[in-house]
Amino acid sequence: MLSVLIWLPIITAALIAFLPSNIPANRIRLGALTLAGIALLWNLFILFKFDINNPGMQLQEYLPWNETLGLSYQLGVDGISILMLILNSLLTWIAIYSSSQQTERPRLFYSLILLVSGGVAGAFLAENLLLFFLFYELELIPFYLLISIWGGQRRAYAGIKFLIYTAVSGALILATFLGIVWLTGSPNFNYDSLSTQALSTVLQITLLLGILLGFGIKIPLIPLHTWLPDAYVEASAPIAILLGGVLAKLGTYGILRFGMMLFPQAWSILAPSLAIWGAVSAIYGAVVAIAQKDIKRMVAYSSIGHMGYILLAAAASTSLALVGAVAQMVSHGIILAILFHLVGVVEAKVGTRELDKLNGLMSPIRGLPFISALLVLGGMASAGIPGMTGFIAEFIVFQGTFSVFPIPTLMCVVASGLTAVYFVILLNRTCFGKLDNNLAYYPKVQWYEKMPALILAALILFLGVQPTWLVRWIEPTTTAVVATIPALEKTVTPQLALKE
Repeated sequence: MLSVLIWLPIITAALIAFLPSNIPANRIRLGALTLAGIALLWNLFILFKFDINNPGMQLQEYLPWNETLGLSYQLGVDGISILMLILNSLLTWIAIYSSSQQTERPRLFYSLILLVSGGVAGAFLAENLLLFFLFYELELIPFYLLISIWGGQRRAYAGIKFLIYTAVSGALILATFLGIVWLTGSPNFNYDSLSTQALSTVLQITLLLGILLGFGIKIPLIPLHTWLPDAYVEASAPIAILLGGVLAKLGTYGILRFGMMLFPQAWSILAPSLAIWGAVSAIYGAVVAIAQKDIKRMVAYSSIGHMGYILLAAAASTSLALVGAVAQMVSHGIILAILFHLVGVVEAKVGTRELDKLNGLMSPIRGLPFISALLVLGGMASAGIPGMTGFIAEFIVFQGTFSVFPIPTLMCVVASGLTAVYFVILLNRTCFGKLDNNLAYYPKVQWYEKMPALILAALILFLGVQPTWLVRWIEPTTTAVVATIPALEKTVTPQLALKE
C-alpha cells in the first residue's frame, strides 16, 4: 500500500521520459497532473486507513534486500510522516498544475518533478537508515537540473551552489549513519534495531552533531543557509514551491526522526544550545527579510525565520511543542507555496519582482485585485494572524516552549512580530498606491492561474478555524516520543487544549 506512493511517481516519470518527442507539452502536463492527482488520492486513502490512536509505525512493508550491506526495503508511517506525505503529494500536484502549459522540454521537466516526489515520499516512509539515504539523495540531481535548466538568469550559479551544499549534507548524513551502525555493532541499518544506549555520551553527542549539521544544511539554519536565497529566487515558481514546501521539510523531519529519536540523551544535553540556535535563526531570517527589495527573496528569507520555530520546538521536547513543530512544518509548507505561486503570477503579469517598481496592484480596474487579495491573505497567514493555520502552529509552538526555554521563545515571538513588519512593507508597496497611467495595463489573470492559490487559501483558512484536523494525527506519536527524552526543565507542561 505504501509503496504506491513511491513507485507510482517514479514509474510515471520513467514513462513520460520515453514518450515520443512530438507529443504537445500541454498533453504531457495533463498526464503528469493526472498521475500526481491519483497519488494524492491514494495518500488520502492511506490517511483514512491510518489509526490515530496508534503512536507507532503502521501499514508496514518489509522485503529483504541486501543483508550484506544491512539494507532492507522497510517502510512504515506514523503520526509525523503521514502529514509530510500528504504535503508532498499536494504540493507536487500544485507545482505541476501551476507550471506553464508550454514548458520547454516538458518530458524532462515533468519527469524530474515526479522523480523528486517519489524520492521524497520514500524518505518519509523509510524505516531503514540506508534506504532513507538512498531516497534522500534521489532528489539531489533532479532539483539541480530543475534549477539549472528552467531557472532565472543566474540559474547555473544557483544550481551549482545547491548541488555542492546538498552533496555535503548527504555526505555528513551518510557518515553519521555509518558511524551509528559501526559503533553500536548493529548488523543492519534497520531503524527499530538501532540503539544508542550503549554508546558513551561523547559519542552520542558527536553523532548527533553530524545529524544536526547534515539536516541543518537542508532546512537550512544559519550559518548553513547561503544556498537558499539563490536557489529559491532563481528557481521557477513551481520549483520554488517544492524547494520551500517539501525539500526543507526533509531537513526538519530528519532532525526529529534521526536526531531526537535516536539520541534522546544527547538531545537533552544539547537542547538549550539548539533552542538558542533556533531563536537566532528566527531573528536573523526576519531582519534580513525586512532589508530585501525583491519580494521573492523576501519570502525566501522568511522561510529561514519560520524554520527556527521548528528547531526551538524540537529542543523544548514537550508534547505540546512537538505537536507545534509538526503543525508548523505543514503550515509553513502550505503558506510558502501560496506565496511563491502568487509572486510567480505577479512577476509573469507585471514583469518585475522589485518593490520599488511595484505599485497599486489592488486597483480593481487595471491592477491584479484578486491576486493582491490572496497575497494579503498569504502575508497575514505567514505573520501569524489569528484565524489562519500559521497562527495555530506558532501559538502551539510558543505555548509548548515557553515553560522550558522562555528567553528563546520570547525571541521567536519578537521574530514573529518582525514577520508582520516585512509583510506590511511588501503589501503596502505592491498592493496599494497609484498605478502608472502610462505603463500599467497588465494582462488579466485567468481562473486556472488563480486555482492553486484558491486551494491553498482554503486550506489555510480551514486549518486555521479547525486545527484539530491538523493536530489530531500528530499528538499520539509526539507524546510517545517525548516519553523517551530525559527530562529537561519541564516545570510546566501545558496540556493540548485543541482536542475534540
